[in-house]
Amino acid sequence: MQQIILASKSPRRKRILEQVGVKFTVDVSEFDEESVSFKSSKEMVEKLSLEKAKVVAKRHADAIIIAADTTVDMEGEIIGKPKSVADAKRILRKFSGKTHTVITGFTIIGGKKTLTDSVASKVKFKKLTKDEIDVYVATGEPMDKAGGYGIQDKAGLFIEAIEGDYFNVVGLPLLAVSEALKKFGVNIIKSW
Repeated sequence: MQQIILASKSPRRKRILEQVGVKFTVDVSEFDEESVSFKSSKEMVEKLSLEKAKVVAKRHADAIIIAADTTVDMEGEIIGKPKSVADAKRILRKFSGKTHTVITGFTIIGGKKTLTDSVASKVKFKKLTKDEIDVYVATGEPMDKAGGYGIQDKAGLFIEAIEGDYFNVVGLPLLAVSEALKKFGVNIIKSW
């Protein structure tokens, strides 16, 4: 099987691929995300995943590259990683009792073929108390995650409902990526 490279430093994306048995290595692109302009959250994550994949593909011409970028959209506001403890609290107050959208763009490059797509999932938070927000932010968990929470970790206690792919909310839309990989001759299930 062709070498697969994950162009991401996200431990969550790495864990998702590992748990379904994908054999891969990691090569982080270090692409300057501030250099990309966009008009929507969907366009942003698709462009960023494409640029990250292109950087790593230049270093590994014979491999299949998987890159992704995730953001949260709340009423048209793109919500990335919190900039501070106060920002994390602000984000969680905004999510309290409401539904937001998590969008992950992904790009796969193999040989001369490039595929870029995105998946959106809706997440509804329960109404949070000030104490729940303060205690959760104090764990430090929100600080390295788009949207300021990790659904797979402690914040799972805040989730009332999900519409769409759970793994997309974690950071990699597993079904869409596995189906896209088939277009590059990679069938994850057959590799078991």
